[in-house]
Formats: sequence, structure tokens, C-alpha cells
Amino acid sequence: MTKHLSFVAVAGALFLAMAGFSRHAGAAMSASVTIRTTAATPATQVPLVAGVKVKSAVLAHGLNYLLKTQGKNGSWMSFAGPAVTALAVKALVQAGVPASNPAIVKAMKFIEATHQPDGGFYVGNALQNYNTCIVLSTLAVLSRKQYQKQITEAQKYLISLQRVGPMKNNKGQIITPKSGWYGGVGYGTGRPDLSNTSFFISALHDSGLPASNPAIQRALVFVSHCQEDSETNPMPFARGLHNGGFIYSAAEGGISSAGDRDQVNGTSILSAYGSMTYAGLKSMVYAGLTKKSRRVKAAIEWIRGHWSLSYNPGTGESKEGLFYYYLMFGKAFHALGIKTITDVNGIKHNWRRELTAKLASLQRKDGSWKNIWSTRWLEFNPQLVTCYACLDLEAAGQ
Repeated sequence: MTKHLSFVAVAGALFLAMAGFSRHAGAAMSASVTIRTTAATPATQVPLVAGVKVKSAVLAHGLNYLLKTQGKNGSWMSFAGPAVTALAVKALVQAGVPASNPAIVKAMKFIEATHQPDGGFYVGNALQNYNTCIVLSTLAVLSRKQYQKQITEAQKYLISLQRVGPMKNNKGQIITPKSGWYGGVGYGTGRPDLSNTSFFISALHDSGLPASNPAIQRALVFVSHCQEDSETNPMPFARGLHNGGFIYSAAEGGISSAGDRDQVNGTSILSAYGSMTYAGLKSMVYAGLTKKSRRVKAAIEWIRGHWSLSYNPGTGESKEGLFYYYLMFGKAFHALGIKTITDVNGIKHNWRRELTAKLASLQRKDGSWKNIWSTRWLEFNPQLVTCYACLDLEAAGQ
């Protein structure tokens, strides 16, 4: 597949191929933890999660939805592998639900059942990198003592998927540091992309590897090759560009899910867009670049010129993949460690406040979130989108 805004592009294809599954797979009740509110309007209350205070009732309402829709086997959206279950576990644990709680215990049993002999976490050779990355990031917030062996094995497995020489690209050419494939990771052993590489860097970072780790530094090469800035990117598609935004992949001459823009001189430019620009920014920070870096500065300038929480910037005001965009937005700013940003019109934005307000406005009565504007990339599934939203609220300090 060459058109993509997030990991769920391939998951979406998997979903369509497995049409026998319900949109709301895993809707059995499992409410062994209850997030309580005392009024009819939970958004005005501060609830408790298993006896632990949660700052935001909006977050609590979302976590309650996840608990109520956990499958009998402990999973959420099991047809896509363990990733969505791991997202839910991470959101719950970070909010204060203890790992000893029955809901978490059941979920971890499901996740552990997908542990493969090669160290990865996946089912049926589907979405190996994405599933393993999300599980690894989740294991990192649980007991290190209990899961250290699995963490180490998963790190080694992920690094084995990274595209480097003497591996070859899809044309049989050896991959070198000058190649658009170099340092990147795809869904498995195929063409790399920035979404998967972003999750790869995050997983290694979250699980304790330093920014100086060779695998992370190789991945930084791929990330940099996806940025439209000829000052730091030698890829042909970036020639003459200085906008600082990111495209989906540097492989195969450059790929953008947002298409391209025709120029007066008859040429075209691959369109940089929001979800990948925030994914690229987060990845660069995790790889050790600071706000003084030319690459980071360029990405921030693109963001200043494309500020929006109403749509995914750079996509023609599309709302496809909107909640994945929010996830990358929140994680990038959290990693960068800034409170506000001023756009090109001189308007100062408190990203935490604006993101929290936007998510609160989109929450449904049952506590879930759902992309009502698009059926693509599985964002019509409230379990997936609610995981995104809860993690985003946590990144924003809720």
C-alpha cells in the first residue's frame, strides 16, 4: 500500500479482508474497575479510578468506556493483533489502574499469548513492527522486573526489522546510508515508512534505549530523509524545498498520502502534512535533537504555518485519520517540552488546553470517541479512537 496516514492503513486492509468480524469486536462487559462520577454530567466531576484520583472526568469517562467494552478474552480489537489491547492497557495503567487489577491481568494474558519465538508480539505475520512497538511501549510502563526478558527480546526483534545494508530494497538494490530506505522500518520486512519508524523509535526510547543507540541513530537518518528541507535532506524530492514538513516515506522517490501540488513551472511537490510532521518532530526529539537543531526548527516553522485542530493540516482540510493526527500532535509537543507555540499570525496557543478542549467537545455520551467523518483507517471503531484520545489526554496532563 502506498496511501497512508497512520498504522491503521494496513490494519484497515486486514479488517476488510476479515469482513466476518464485527466493527465492535470484543464488546463483552468487563467492568471490574469502575470509574465513578456522582452527577449526570461526568465532565464536571473529578472521578476515582480504583481508588486513585484522576484529574479529568473526560478521561475517566473514556477509560470507563474501554473497561466496559473489553472482550471476554481480555482484548480490544483482537483481530488486528495485540496493539490496540496494549494501547488500552497503557492508558489505564498510566491513569492509575493497578497492574494487579483483573481487567489488566486478563489483557496481559491475551498480549502474552501473542509473544512469538523471535521476540515479537503479533499474530499471523500481520503488522509485526506496529504490534511489537506498541506492546513494548506498554511493557515499559509495567513492572521492569517482571517483563525485562520480554522487553530485551522485543528490542532485538524490532532492530532486526530495520532496513540497512546489506539488505536490499524492493528493486534488489543494496541499501546504503544514501538510500531512501536506510534506517527505516515498515510493517514487517518491506518498504519503510515514517509512521512505523516513528513507533519504532518511540518503543526503543520508552523501553530505555538511549538516543545514542545505533538503531535509533540509523532511524534518524530515515526520518530526516522524509523532511522537506534541502539544507538537511539530500533526497531528490526535497531539492529546493525549505518548508520543514514531513511526508510518509522517503522510499521509492518519496511518498505522500496527501498527494502532490502542481507548480507554475510544470513540476510538482509532494505535500507534507500534519500527522507525519508531528511524528517526525517527536522522532527527532527522541533521537536526541534539540530545539536548536535546524531540523527541529524547520518542523516547528511548518507547524506555526499550519496550525489546526479541526483537520489534519496539509491534507486539503481532510478529517481522515484525524485522531491519529491528534495522537501525534500531543506526543510531539509533550516530547518537545513546550507549553505554548505562536503561529505565523502571532496567535499564541496553549497546546494542552486546546487539545483537551477539542477532545472534550468530540466525546460521545457513552464516553467514547469516533471519527464520524471518515470510515478509513479503522477510525470508525470507537475502541481504537478512544485509546488514542485517552493517551492524548494523558500526554496533555489530564
